[in-house]
Amino acid sequence: MKKIIMTAALIVALSCAAWAEKASQVFQKILDDHWAFSLEKNPTFASDLGIRAYDGKLSHNRKEDRLRQKTYNEDILKRLNHVKVQELDKTALLNFKIFKRQRLIEQESYNYLGYLFALTNREGWHMSFAQEPANMSFQEEADYENYLGRLADYPRYNAEYIAILDEAIGQGYTHYCTAMKDYETSISSHIVDDVTKSAFYEPFTIFPAKISDEKKQDLTKRGIALIMNKVIPAYETFYKFYREKYSPNCRNTVGISGLKDGDRYYAYLIRHFTTTDMTPDDIHQIGLSEVTRLRTEMDKIITKVGFTGTFKDFITFLRNDPRFYTDDPEVLLAKTALIAKRMDGQLPNLFNFLPRNPYGIKEIPSDIAEKTTTAYYMPSQGEGRTAGNYYVNTSLRKSRPFYDMEALTFHEAVPGHHLQIAIQKELDIPLFRKFGDFTAFVEGWALYAERLGLEVGFYKDPYSDFGRLAYEMWRACRLVVDTGMHSKGWSRQKAIDFMADNTSLSIHNITTEVDRYITWPGQALAYKIGELRITALRRKAEQELGEKFDLRTFHDAVLGQGALPIAILEEIINEWIKTQK
Repeated sequence: MKKIIMTAALIVALSCAAWAEKASQVFQKILDDHWAFSLEKNPTFASDLGIRAYDGKLSHNRKEDRLRQKTYNEDILKRLNHVKVQELDKTALLNFKIFKRQRLIEQESYNYLGYLFALTNREGWHMSFAQEPANMSFQEEADYENYLGRLADYPRYNAEYIAILDEAIGQGYTHYCTAMKDYETSISSHIVDDVTKSAFYEPFTIFPAKISDEKKQDLTKRGIALIMNKVIPAYETFYKFYREKYSPNCRNTVGISGLKDGDRYYAYLIRHFTTTDMTPDDIHQIGLSEVTRLRTEMDKIITKVGFTGTFKDFITFLRNDPRFYTDDPEVLLAKTALIAKRMDGQLPNLFNFLPRNPYGIKEIPSDIAEKTTTAYYMPSQGEGRTAGNYYVNTSLRKSRPFYDMEALTFHEAVPGHHLQIAIQKELDIPLFRKFGDFTAFVEGWALYAERLGLEVGFYKDPYSDFGRLAYEMWRACRLVVDTGMHSKGWSRQKAIDFMADNTSLSIHNITTEVDRYITWPGQALAYKIGELRITALRRKAEQELGEKFDLRTFHDAVLGQGALPIAILEEIINEWIKTQK
C-alpha cells in the first residue's frame, strides 16, 4: 500500500510538472511569435539587432498596416486567454503579467486617433531618419548596403507619413498653431545643394580600413545619387506639404480635451505613460503639493547664499549673471564630461552590478537644437556594436547654465538613463522586456538618479544644489501645467507663467517645454510620478529594514528586472523587503 501511494504521488507530481511545462511552452510560443511580428513591423530595429533579413527596409505605416497590427494584437490576446496562468512558474508569471498589460494598453490605443499625431514640436519621422547615420554602426560593407537601402526606401516611408498627416487634417487632429512655430526649419535644414553638407553623407566620410578603395568609391557614388535623387526630393515634398497644407490647418485650441473624445484620450494617455489609474485631478494636486515643498527647499538655499531679494529676483539673477554661462560650446562639453567621469568613479558606492556597455558625449545636431531640450540620451544598438550616447545641447548657450549640469548629467547618463538601460540589455529576461520600456519607470528612475549625487559628494556648490532642486521643480510643474492645459482649460501663456514663477529655467527652455507638453500630452507626467513611487519604496525599505538596509542592494533590486509598470515594481520591492528581513 505504501508503495502504491508513493507511486501515485510520483505520477501526480510528474503530471503537474508536464502541465506546467506545457503552459510555459504555450506562453513562450506566443512570445516568440509576437517578437517575430515586431521585428517584421520594425525592420530598422531588427537590423540594429544584427538580423540581416530586414536590412535596407523602413517600416510600413498605411491604414492596412495599422489594421493588420490591430488584428494581430487581438489574436495574441485570445491566445493569452488560453494560457493556464496558474501553472506558470514565478518568472514566467511575471513575464505574462507584463506582456499582457502591454497588449491590453495597445488594444485600448486603437479606440483613439492618437496615431494622427505623427510628430510633435520637437520630433518627427524626418528628424529620426536624419539622426540614423549618427546612431548606426558602420563596421562592415553590409552596414553600408543596409544604409543605402534605407535611403532608397525613404520616399515611400515619407509619403506614408504625409498621408497620415493629411488624414489628421480631415479629422481635426492637428497640433496647436503656436506650439509648432518654425517647425518647418527641421525639414528645410536637410534640403541642401551640396550633398557633402548633408547629414546623410557623413557615413561616407569615414570607412573601416577593411573596405577596399574601389568599394568605398562605389558606395559613396551610390550614396550621393540616393541622397540627391531620393532623400532630398522627399524632404522637399514634405516641406511643401507642411507649409501649404498642414501648417495652415493647425488647431486653435491648446488642450487635447478640445478635440473629439479628447477627455477619454487624455485619461488613456495618463494610464499609458504613468502605468497608474490616477486622474488628472489627482496628478494636478500632487503637482501643486510638490511645488510647495520644493519651493521651501529652494528658499533655504537662497538664504544660504546670502541673497536678499525675492524668489523672483533670485531667478532673474540666475538667468542673467554671466558667471553661470559660456559662449564656448567646448567648455560646456568639457564640464559635462568631467562631471560624468567623476560620477563614473562613484557608481560602485551606489550599485553592486554595473553594465559593460560604455557611453559617449555628443552635441545635439544643429537642425533640431533650438527646438529641443537641453539634453537627451540614445542607447546603444541592440547588438551592442555601438555605445550609448549622451547628447548635449550647445546651441543658445545663454540658456544652458552651469548650475544645472550635474543634475542633467546624472539624469541622462549615469546613474540615470545610460546605467538603467545598459543594465536592462544585459539581463536574462525575454527580448520584449530587454528592449522594452515603461516611461514612468525609465524617466522616474532618471529623476530619482539626479538626487543620488547628494549621496556621493556632488552638489557641493549651493548654486548647483539649487539647480538640482530647480530640475525637480521643473518635473513637479509638469504635473500642474500638463493637466492644467489638457484637462482644466489653461492657456499656453498661463502654463509658461506658472513655470517662469517657479523654476530657474530660461524663458526659451520654458517655452519649448510647454510646447512639448501641448504636442505630447501626458508623457511628461511620468517623470515625477515614477520618481515619487521609487522614492516611497526606498523609504519603506529603509524604515522596515533599519540597519539591514543596503542602498546598493536596493538599487540592484529596482533595476534587476528591467523597466516595469509601477504596480509590478511595488510587488517586487515589497517581496524583496520580506526576503531581506
